[in-house]
Amino acid sequence: MRDGLKPVQRRILFTMNQQGIRSQARHRKCAKVVGDVMGNYHPHGDSAIYEALVRMAQPFMMREPLVDGSGNFGSLDGDGAAAMRYTECRSAAASDRMLREIGLGTVDWRANYDGTREEPVVLPADRPNLLINGSVGIAVGMATSIPPHNPIEVCDALLRILKNQEKDRDTRLSTLCGIVRGPDFPTGGRILTGAEELEGVYRTGSGSVRVRGTWTEGETARGSKTIVVDSIPYGQNKAVLVERIADVINARKLPPLLDVRDVSSEDVRIELVIKRDADVQKVLAYLYKHTPLQQNVQVNLTCLVPGGAAGAAVPERCDLKEILKYFLGFRMEVVTRRLERELEALLSRLHILEGLAYAYDILDELIGLIRESEGKADARSKMLERWPKRFDEVQANAILEL
Repeated sequence: MRDGLKPVQRRILFTMNQQGIRSQARHRKCAKVVGDVMGNYHPHGDSAIYEALVRMAQPFMMREPLVDGSGNFGSLDGDGAAAMRYTECRSAAASDRMLREIGLGTVDWRANYDGTREEPVVLPADRPNLLINGSVGIAVGMATSIPPHNPIEVCDALLRILKNQEKDRDTRLSTLCGIVRGPDFPTGGRILTGAEELEGVYRTGSGSVRVRGTWTEGETARGSKTIVVDSIPYGQNKAVLVERIADVINARKLPPLLDVRDVSSEDVRIELVIKRDADVQKVLAYLYKHTPLQQNVQVNLTCLVPGGAAGAAVPERCDLKEILKYFLGFRMEVVTRRLERELEALLSRLHILEGLAYAYDILDELIGLIRESEGKADARSKMLERWPKRFDEVQANAILEL
């Protein structure tokens, strides 16, 4: 609920931050990152760690990728990533922001699996990554399916809650659903589910969203014309979609459809060749019904909410408002702890400066005492004995270091 990450994802990003592999650094071999994560924090197989790293680098899976990959990290056609010894990675800018406050006392820490190091319980994320990038699956017996959302819409919803809190008013869920208008999939597509039905999904934390691939009209030849599919439903394998359309053509189930060509590069581009006099809407309606060009994306807003026995997180199905408000509470805790840490450091420095200020008033006497002393420990004990109400041990050490 707080940083929207699974333990393996959190450990990967924390390890990369420790190694200095941030967004401005050069790429490093994925095998190096995976090995350090496995040896220090995540005692599981290297393949599982690498799969998690690859997913965080895939722009067609993450709305805001958390890892910047270099090399072959798979494709929409279902191609697997190259071996970790060939690919390289570094943190994305979004990950840098999530870890910006990590060393400022903002989150709790715990021992790693062998007690030789400490790792953060949660990252001090600055935006609700759980909604922005979504999540699939928690553990055995705890299923979840949270789709990605638009970062600007999610942040606008957070601001609306804050402004209403300042006016001592509660924000209605319907108002938030008017801001967060639905999932925002990295593969594009058109959402067919109506606003009322979407509000019901966000209210109950369960339901489905109907997504359809989008298209434009292409070139027209002498006896045919072309339809260009430029986006497909989220989570669908493009190669499988093209194969299913080809099966329709080979079986002659849709006579107006003549050919299908996948000419995609970085962007999706599937060309459907149909007869010149064919009804485009009827052709697409058949494909929407009999191929993965239209799919239902399941939504299950089950989250791990801290607050169980001994501080353990417990699974709970939440609505959109609860997720947003809990994240705001988490950010309030992070910022409060950071400011308390900064205030403590400032007060400590001020305390030393007060001791130095009085030391300058008695500078000659103080220097004489130090010169007569046999060492640092002797000088400190004499200072505390002569000026017990003016100096404490911290101030005395600071003066002697100067």
